[in-house]
Amino acid sequence: MSSRLGIIDLGTNTFHLLIVDKSGNAVTNIFHESRPARIGLGGINKKIITQEALQRALTVLDYFREKLDEFGVSNENTFAFGTSAIRNAENQADFCAEILSKTGIAITVIDGNREAEYIYNGVRHGADIGDMPSLIMDIGGGSVEFIIGNKSQIFWKQSFEIGGQRLMEKFMRNDPLSQADRKNLYNYFEESLIPLANAVHQYSPDKLVGSSGTFDTLVDIDFHFRLNNWPPKSQTDFPLPLEEFYRAYALILSGNHDDRMQIPGMIELRVDMIVVAVCLIDYVLKSYAIKKIQISSYALKEGVVAELLSK
Repeated sequence: MSSRLGIIDLGTNTFHLLIVDKSGNAVTNIFHESRPARIGLGGINKKIITQEALQRALTVLDYFREKLDEFGVSNENTFAFGTSAIRNAENQADFCAEILSKTGIAITVIDGNREAEYIYNGVRHGADIGDMPSLIMDIGGGSVEFIIGNKSQIFWKQSFEIGGQRLMEKFMRNDPLSQADRKNLYNYFEESLIPLANAVHQYSPDKLVGSSGTFDTLVDIDFHFRLNNWPPKSQTDFPLPLEEFYRAYALILSGNHDDRMQIPGMIELRVDMIVVAVCLIDYVLKSYAIKKIQISSYALKEGVVAELLSK
């Protein structure tokens, strides 16, 4: 018996729609698209979703609704998850009610712990992370999830509300980022990530496994630099040499918005947030003496699919 499922990840910066056919234990991807909704813009540090953000969300979700209908996904087989910007918004209930009444899409708001579990499940299905503990990191617009785990289990996990949109609004007063703001940013990481430092000390992960947004773009930049092409759609597991990360890091931090747009592989959606995101990656690599980066193109939505399959 096959069934068609629609999974929507309502991120702070980007909304994703994945439509799959599930037949027994096999899954076939039918449709996948990501669109910018930027629901954190202007309100994330004030704990609200602004009226403009609601309108952007509706525009994207109206389009997703059309796709769900076009591919014949029923409401009971549509799973929409709200993350950081929605879970922290004081007007969360109004936002979800408005979306439901206008698009028929019911949003399940998940906490950071649940989000980390879904991400872990997605990442280990997309990449062979091995038996040794790895530090898995997913940088969103609102939150960053850190998970220490291997291919078979999670040892530790925590979600931190230090996503790219929040960091940009707090620290990116100039473009390019000034030395002083960069220093403040790194001090903020140090203060915010004490529980992570303790966990890394306990489990000694030997590599960083990145997923989502910035990491996808770093893979694109690497492929354009080496092969003058986009990565193959079928590949979900990528090594990223440390020197390639630092080549991209230097380029990203040296220029302004327009300069960054000239980097082959860069996309408009990430061009600003990637600045604070690569600073966070650099901080993690240096603070925890990690020498290896692996990237999984699977994240939350694929983790949801994996979990639905196991039921």
